[in-house]
Amino acid sequence: MFFPEELLYNEDHVWVEEEAGQATIGITEYLQDEMEQILSVEMPEIGSEIELGDTLATIELPQGVMEIYSPLSGEVLEINQDLVDSPEWLNSSPYEDGWIICVKMTETEELEDLMDADDYTEFVQG
Repeated sequence: MFFPEELLYNEDHVWVEEEAGQATIGITEYLQDEMEQILSVEMPEIGSEIELGDTLATIELPQGVMEIYSPLSGEVLEINQDLVDSPEWLNSSPYEDGWIICVKMTETEELEDLMDADDYTEFVQG
């Protein structure tokens, strides 16, 4: 499995790419591997505020619904509208085309609670 070095990760298998106070967020290859087929993705509205632990996205699977929880607090700046028509991108391209949202972080210190790629690799293997 591949976990890009430039990203940060949490124990819920969500990745974060931070740049200049903004964070792009998606799910890891490990988590997408657990989801065989993604039917749809529901995301928050642009401009909405999310808090650490809030539902970031709801993913519909053949076996039910999975909620993805936010690893950071912030204002939703952008959603990946392409996932509405192509939810399978979460499976085929979790780190590129399959990103979920971009937020303007309000609590940058929350980044300190995330793992780097080496720590995340140990976590999923442990």
